[in-house]
Amino acid sequence: MGKYRDIVIAVALFLLFDLGVLLVNFYTSYQISEDALGINLAGRQRMLSQRTAKALLAVSAARNQGLASPADLDELRDAVQLFDASLKAFQLGGTVPGGNNQPVYLPPVASRQALAALQQAQALWIPYQQVLAPVLQGRASDDQLQAAGAYAQAHNLQLLGQMNALTTALEATASQRADRLRQVQTAGIVLALLNFGFILFKFLRRLRQSDAAIDAATEENREILASVREGLFLITPDFRIGSQVSQSAHQLFGHPLRPGDDFFALLASRLSDKALQDAKDYVELLFAPHVKESLVQDINPLLDVRVQLPNRLGQEVQRTLAFRFNRVRVGAAVAHLLVTVQDISERSALQATLQAERQRAQKELAMLLAACEADPALLRQFVARAETSLLEVNELLRNTAQGQPALQHALDQAARRIHALKGDAGALGLDSLVHQAHDFESALLQVRAGGGGDPLLALPLPLEELLGKISALKSLAGLQRGMLAQATGTALNTALQRLATELATAHGKRVTTRVQMEQHGALSAEAADLVREIATQLTRNAVVHGIEAPATRQASGKAATGQLEIQLQRQDAEWILRIRDDGRGLHAASIRQKLLDLGWYTALQLESFDERQIVAHIFKPGFSTAGTLSVHAGRGLGLDVVQADVQRLGGRLTLASTTGQFTEFTIRFEI
Repeated sequence: MGKYRDIVIAVALFLLFDLGVLLVNFYTSYQISEDALGINLAGRQRMLSQRTAKALLAVSAARNQGLASPADLDELRDAVQLFDASLKAFQLGGTVPGGNNQPVYLPPVASRQALAALQQAQALWIPYQQVLAPVLQGRASDDQLQAAGAYAQAHNLQLLGQMNALTTALEATASQRADRLRQVQTAGIVLALLNFGFILFKFLRRLRQSDAAIDAATEENREILASVREGLFLITPDFRIGSQVSQSAHQLFGHPLRPGDDFFALLASRLSDKALQDAKDYVELLFAPHVKESLVQDINPLLDVRVQLPNRLGQEVQRTLAFRFNRVRVGAAVAHLLVTVQDISERSALQATLQAERQRAQKELAMLLAACEADPALLRQFVARAETSLLEVNELLRNTAQGQPALQHALDQAARRIHALKGDAGALGLDSLVHQAHDFESALLQVRAGGGGDPLLALPLPLEELLGKISALKSLAGLQRGMLAQATGTALNTALQRLATELATAHGKRVTTRVQMEQHGALSAEAADLVREIATQLTRNAVVHGIEAPATRQASGKAATGQLEIQLQRQDAEWILRIRDDGRGLHAASIRQKLLDLGWYTALQLESFDERQIVAHIFKPGFSTAGTLSVHAGRGLGLDVVQADVQRLGGRLTLASTTGQFTEFTIRFEI
């Protein structure tokens, strides 16, 4: 601090000069603004004296013609009142209407010339007011009106002259103050320039003394930076790259780095918006001296950055870079961050391979464990139906050429089968198979939506993987041949309860499920499969779409836990399957809006539909009220599968729902 004392004192004097000039400018400008107001109002006084005389003459002329002149009389009153109020304000100070009729404060005049003009004007105005009093009251005789007119003719020019003198005196005062302001400003600028010259002289001398030491240190830094293999450079608190950059840093970034470049601008093309913002937040934390560096090292978002860099042949290849930051402190403050950049592509690739294999093995193990815990008969039924469905999908895709009109129908059929398989796998807790079926379902719908090239070529591989999974489960089911040939209703009860619970947990909901499917075992094998599939899809639909979140239910006066009932019973020759939830119910207006959003109909077309016709669209393929696509909802295939299965059963499906209370699906069929 001692070696910069002269500069500090000079800067303090500079600020003091500036403050003094600013205060004088402010005070003088305030006075000038008051003078400007006075000049404006003095000019108005001249106009008011003329208005008074003109209005008086108009009143007199109307009297001579025997006419009433209320407008001229009002004009005379207004002019006299405003002139008198302004004249008193100039003498004593006061609030008067301004140019825009808003009240303004007029300070009393102080110059001798202005006061003399006001005194003479007052001497003329008082007799003028006296002769005008009867006229203003509207009861002046002809003689009084004539006397007022005679006074106005005799003294109006004198009164106007005094107002001119007042204006001239006020203008002179304002001019003097403006001259004083210019003198103060000139003196302040001269002093500031002299002070600036002193500061500049001192600074340049200090700068020359330190240049030699800096040049020597810079040369040593260059030698070090040219030899290290890592990318090394400093960034400043405003995120700019420092003057020294290692040779390896240019190669790791794929282009030369220039001192002063914005560090995050260099990363912008390599990171997503969120990752870039996370990196900025992290670097800002490191520049905050109160944050401990050791506590935030683990949240570094730039430890694994994938970039495209040219190789030795000039081809773009993906590399993985790791950025690490270390603080450079000056006292207690963080002056810079030392950035170390390393190419960790090989290590990252190895870690990714190991992680993928580990996850794949865990998923396979989890699926096999879930299969072992599943009811043997249910598992064997699922495997048989899944294998049949996948082979049917394979046949559909193999026998349908791209471009044929039948392609869309074949893809719809395939998507229904895969969606049903996904639902059955979820009921058995086979999560790995659920996700794999979901991915294949996405591929099918992508082909249906249209894509470049020949998108059908992308389908055989995931289909083959699904068949491989089913084959493994088939082998496992073969070890259980001693079990029942057909699943019991109790096992299906357990599977549906587990499915509802898992779906509710995944969506942040709570549900109590009562399942009565004990008579399921009395159905034929084909009917049993279809009923199980229908129950599974409607269970998913009820939990995902029907049951509300606990907070929503409580807000509407319901219990936080939703109720789901699934029941299969026989009445004489007829079978009845009911699935009922006490959720939000169906809302025709929401379905109507969704149809508009999907572009299926126009608003005019929908006006001709009644509520029953609107609600019926929930069974159309591709219709879904889910806000976002997930593995459990959003395809618009669940109820489409249900409708197709009911048709295969030869049954009837009815729907009952009350908005905010419940939704109930009832399927009746005979076998």
